[in-house]
Amino acid sequence: MTASFLARLSWPGLARVTKLLVAVLVMAACALFAVMAVRHLAFLTNANQYLVDLEVASLAPPMPQDPDIVIVAITEDTLAQFPYRAPVDRQFLAELLTALGEKGPRAIGIDLLFDQPTEPAKDEALRRAIATLKVPLRIAYAENGSAYGQSGNLIGDVQQAQKAYLRNFVPGDKRALVNLASDQFDVVRWIYPGAVTQGGRYVMGFSRALAEAAGVRTTAERAPIAWRGRPQNGDPVFKEYPAQTVKLLPAAWFKDKIVLIGSDITLVDRHRTPFMTLSENGEGLPGVVIQAYALAQLLHGHANPALSERGEFAIAFALAILGAVFGLSALPLWLRLGGGLLLIGGFWTGGAALFHDGGPLVGLVAPSLSFALAFFGMEAASGTEARAQRKFIESVFSYHVAPEVVEQIINNPTRMTSLEGERREMTFLFTDVADFTTLSEIVETKELARVLNDYLEVMTGIVQKHGGMVDKFIGDAVVAIFNAPIDLADHAGAAVRCALEMDRFATRYAAEQKERGIPFGLTRIGIHTGTAMVGNFGSRTRHNYTASGDAVNTAARLEGLNKYLGTHISVSGAAKEQCRGVTLRPVASVVLKGKTTAIDVWEPLQEDEARSLFITQYLLAYQALKNGSREALSLFEDMGREHARDACVAFHLKRLRQGETGVTVVMTEK
Repeated sequence: MTASFLARLSWPGLARVTKLLVAVLVMAACALFAVMAVRHLAFLTNANQYLVDLEVASLAPPMPQDPDIVIVAITEDTLAQFPYRAPVDRQFLAELLTALGEKGPRAIGIDLLFDQPTEPAKDEALRRAIATLKVPLRIAYAENGSAYGQSGNLIGDVQQAQKAYLRNFVPGDKRALVNLASDQFDVVRWIYPGAVTQGGRYVMGFSRALAEAAGVRTTAERAPIAWRGRPQNGDPVFKEYPAQTVKLLPAAWFKDKIVLIGSDITLVDRHRTPFMTLSENGEGLPGVVIQAYALAQLLHGHANPALSERGEFAIAFALAILGAVFGLSALPLWLRLGGGLLLIGGFWTGGAALFHDGGPLVGLVAPSLSFALAFFGMEAASGTEARAQRKFIESVFSYHVAPEVVEQIINNPTRMTSLEGERREMTFLFTDVADFTTLSEIVETKELARVLNDYLEVMTGIVQKHGGMVDKFIGDAVVAIFNAPIDLADHAGAAVRCALEMDRFATRYAAEQKERGIPFGLTRIGIHTGTAMVGNFGSRTRHNYTASGDAVNTAARLEGLNKYLGTHISVSGAAKEQCRGVTLRPVASVVLKGKTTAIDVWEPLQEDEARSLFITQYLLAYQALKNGSREALSLFEDMGREHARDACVAFHLKRLRQGETGVTVVMTEK
């Protein structure tokens, strides 16, 4: 069965499958390389981390103020009560602990290192308060790493006396390591789980120890901190009260809460966090607040919002696919680059909005790099041939057909090489300049070419502006098709609006040329809607995309009819029926030479004409003429006195004076 399938598979089909597989592999390689580069190349890692931090700092989804954690802060106002700033007065701390214990908290954590003696009586008072406290208590402890004493000095391996005092002062069962897990730039990023101390005993990190003391089980892993967004009402993330006010505050504010005691003083125990990307003073967050973030995560089980490795690769692969599509597109390079930048901008904006609305935190650098790699990879591999083909097609067709047609040829070249046609309804527009033959005889050839080219340039632009296709130029005449080769909604209306704009331009252009001494004639336009054959007609070496049929001829006959009627634009009834948004007035019901059935002829009106009282009068007179009323002559004569230059009034007034009636006109010549 496999052999039979391979036998039926053509070589072109196999080539396409092979190209597709290669493209998929290239896109996967781009995604994988981008992800690995962001993880292992320092400048990309740092750029990605900065953007992630910026998103966290500015767009973290707002959360209600934490209901279970209270911070009791040692502030400047607290220290102002004592004769010395550091260490914090231990008599005060003893009384603070006792007062908090009486308010029924769930647990208490002291984020202050008792690493040196103070006044003996006050030291002893704090020892007693710690020993007699009935509430679960955890006290800051450190042996090595990033931990700060009450004076703000880093405790390192050389301050053995301080560490010895700390071990002696803090009971073993109440110890909690206050180390902070940070990256190479000292930015705190993870919950510190704990470590084995010099005595061989495992001591939990501060936030873990407090969570366990409050009855919440935790795991010994260095999990990323899920930073919380501020509440929408502007409250701080955690309730915070100055330490000196605790005795005066209601017990209900602390009951069943986990209370963290720590310093909130400028330049003391401050640490870098992702919020530093928006910080103006660069002070960082107090250590006790960082511990509160970690504790809240352990209590409530907040997950890290960052995508998993699989999710990160999937996003990068999706962007690689889009990059490959842009790289393979036949659009001009500048347009693809602009579109790619807009897409990346949209991706960044969407990723930020997704995170702000509670979705995952999407890394922005790796997917963007993946897009760029796939874009330029595909551009280099296969874009040259496509652009060369596009350039050739544009050089051949761009001056003769609408941009939409050029795009169709580029996207589907076989459409234009086929000699097969199709029948479809279209609207045809013919223009012609009056007395152009006479003009060509009296104007120098070089000057005539300039005048005609300027005229046709603008006329072509007007056709393409309204969605039409310039089929051909016949001397000074323009032949345009609407609704081919692509569908055009309201193609009749588009053709009529195009004719009105052509008339405005042509009238203005003729006046300008006459001022220069060049008798450029008025432009007459015919429009008809009907079904005709359209396609690429001719031989394989010389052909033209055009339309043919009676509907095309009728549009040409309508253009010539303007000379007899005195109008600038003649629109058939078939086109008028499908024309929306344009006001037209009836001119006559004409039986063209060689035809037996009359077609209604209408004239489209410019906006100022459509709103005039004269048009209302004209419609009344025309209806009287159509009904054979004797009042028709007098009505047209009244309008003739005020509007002698109106072509339709003059045409019917002449007919009525010659004894003709009704609105039907039989043509005896083309």
